[in-house]
Amino acid sequence: MLKAKWPSLAALAGAQVLALSLWFSATAVVPSLRAAGAIDALSASLFTSAVQAGFVVGTLISAIFGLADRIDPRRFFAVSAVFACAVNALILVVLPGSLIVPLLRFLTGMAMAGIYPVGMKLAATWARRDLGLLVGILVGALTLGSASPHLFNALGGVDWRATIAATSIAAIGAALLINLVGLGPNAPKPRAFQVGAVLEAFCTPALRLANLGYLGHMWELYAMWAWIATYLTASFTLSMGGEAATFWARLGAFATVGSGAVGCLLGGLAADRWGRTTVTMTALAVSGSCSLLIGMVFGDAPAVVMLVCIIWGISVVADSAQFSASVTELSVPEHLGTMLTIQTSTGFLLSMLTIHLVPVVAGWAGWQVAFAILAPGPIVGIWAMGKLRASADARRLANGRG
Repeated sequence: MLKAKWPSLAALAGAQVLALSLWFSATAVVPSLRAAGAIDALSASLFTSAVQAGFVVGTLISAIFGLADRIDPRRFFAVSAVFACAVNALILVVLPGSLIVPLLRFLTGMAMAGIYPVGMKLAATWARRDLGLLVGILVGALTLGSASPHLFNALGGVDWRATIAATSIAAIGAALLINLVGLGPNAPKPRAFQVGAVLEAFCTPALRLANLGYLGHMWELYAMWAWIATYLTASFTLSMGGEAATFWARLGAFATVGSGAVGCLLGGLAADRWGRTTVTMTALAVSGSCSLLIGMVFGDAPAVVMLVCIIWGISVVADSAQFSASVTELSVPEHLGTMLTIQTSTGFLLSMLTIHLVPVVAGWAGWQVAFAILAPGPIVGIWAMGKLRASADARRLANGRG
């Protein structure tokens, strides 16, 4: 087991990306399956959304029973990764278009509840005046993972069987690697089950405001990530047409989502220096403005469109880790795992609404309007973080910087 901080964090980041490759693989393999005629449009949608739904259910179960605070986080992570490997690999022995596949993807999503929020809890055990940076590194790595399918698809897609097999093997690698991660000096002792702990996320004013800010952020983030490639394809088709539009749109989507990794790192450094509320409110203001501006440049020169997209890609996730860091600093240490799990659960549940809402608006009013429905999220988030900044609890954030 690694005893030093940065080797442990490097192993943790590696384990997170390996395990969450099971999540990223859904976006990567759907185009190949559609091209082969193996799945219809409904199955393609379920292939991705079932993972989201499973994650929400898994995090709710974990939060209700306090699993992230009652079990050694490394053991919880490892068991979750092995289970995810097993259910993901079963896809190889059934027909891709069968109803069993969405069930298996749902179970994969449930397993992610023992990986994503648990990884953030592990990172927090090593924090010493640099919590924003540590969580930002993790979220930045996951952002690159989320962007990678767009690059694969631009280069011709990936063989779905090889991808499912490779990601299953990667999950086993994550289960082994997590055992090398040491617990930092801030690690709380496991606690007994307390059903009332779940209510802290909503009943404690400071936590409620931090979570409301996160919900405003999540209203925007995943809908933007889910539909930016489709938007770019439609926009580039007007300015260049043909197959070139599809190719450059996929590369543009990779650049847009992938640029968020830079935002995560810069957001983490800035938040530790100038305060979490300052960074989250600034990022929300920029990303919310981009959600309005992106429709105005629809069909313009690709360079103009991509400039807005890159700014949006950096800002839309620059604050993500800081909401988790805020909850970490505002929570009772013994309940930290549960608080992070509740935060991610409610955020991903809300994101499922906007993921399905954006294409409806696009079909009704066009891409000039579709992304504008995301702007209310940042507005609510700015209000919530402003209220938190004005409260006495702000002194508990970012070493007193608010």
